[in-house]
Amino acid sequence: MSDSLDATIDILEQLVSHKSISGEPTDGIVGYIVSYLSDQGIEASLSYDDDGQRANVFATIGPDIEGGVVLSGHTDVVPVAGQNWSSDPFVLTKRENRLYGRGSVDMKGFIACVLGSVPLFKAAKLSKPIHLAFSYDEETGGFGMPVLLASMARHQIHPNIVIVGEPTQMGLITGHKGGYEMRTEITGHAVHSCDPTLGVNAISVAGQLITKIQQIGKRLAANPFPDSPYHPPFSTLNVGMIEGGTASNATAGWCTFNWELRPMPGENDDEILAEINDYAHSELLPDMRAVHPETDIRIITLARVPALDDRNATLAAEFVSRISGLNSRNVVSFGTDAGYFSNAGMSTVVFGPGDINRAHKADEYIEVDELVEGLQFLEKVSQHLCG
Repeated sequence: MSDSLDATIDILEQLVSHKSISGEPTDGIVGYIVSYLSDQGIEASLSYDDDGQRANVFATIGPDIEGGVVLSGHTDVVPVAGQNWSSDPFVLTKRENRLYGRGSVDMKGFIACVLGSVPLFKAAKLSKPIHLAFSYDEETGGFGMPVLLASMARHQIHPNIVIVGEPTQMGLITGHKGGYEMRTEITGHAVHSCDPTLGVNAISVAGQLITKIQQIGKRLAANPFPDSPYHPPFSTLNVGMIEGGTASNATAGWCTFNWELRPMPGENDDEILAEINDYAHSELLPDMRAVHPETDIRIITLARVPALDDRNATLAAEFVSRISGLNSRNVVSFGTDAGYFSNAGMSTVVFGPGDINRAHKADEYIEVDELVEGLQFLEKVSQHLCG
């Protein structure tokens, strides 16, 4: 374990050094992973986005047969802009038992554990394959997953179980909420502010629509799902970004805002979105066009992240329970790539080292002991796939 831990920390140091921000080209981190696997005698396949700038990595260790286990992680990280780090976020820094760096816990720590376990996987007499699946752009909506799943289908790869190694403090997660990443673009009509009645202020329209979104959010919060294991036990809405206008002495000719919906499993998410669309186009837009015909409201779905349905998690949950000894199962409110795998018919759970509450913030870290836990679990995975 000492040798594999040292190797894993070295790998994590390399992974953190690559500034693999969502939406940016992945050649740096993907090139490192592919090179590492090649040095281990393992051939990786890549599946690319439409521009050929970002790639998923997929590799198989063990027999070329159906079934087996997928170990899944994402290579992208969120930006560090505006965060007050006490050390360089792209240099792995050890202080006491903690390893600081962007992505150290979410989720390059798990990927490092997987890569650090490759020599062990190779030495094991596996009767079922272990698949490695590392996706791009999970943080912004799971954009790499449809590409990855299409590639797996083309190569006729049909695993039985998927373990998504997001940080759950090695707790077994069998369900999570879905998520919609939304953008609203409002075209107003700019005029001099000495008579704003002649124009259409796009920022004012945005304010009305945001108020409607907040009202729906309050209504959902007032009607939580009874006995739900989710926290909070209701669907949530949030407006996270807004910009618009050009000057204080002119009505804003444009305004955009980004927002999200995180629906509960079983919630009619299409109905929620339809209510917002109907308000925009039936209540707001007619008054706008009465002033100027070229005004508009566009509500765009940037990404739709599927929920993880715990009804399809049984096989994977039983596998992890046998290995870990855990009997309890839980759900979370954050989204992962797990819903994509589950919707494709693969029994999927979320289970990995570290704490999600350290992610996306300054001085993100994973503990050395948590890497040890990850390595010990992966060793047991290989043992259970032998014989």
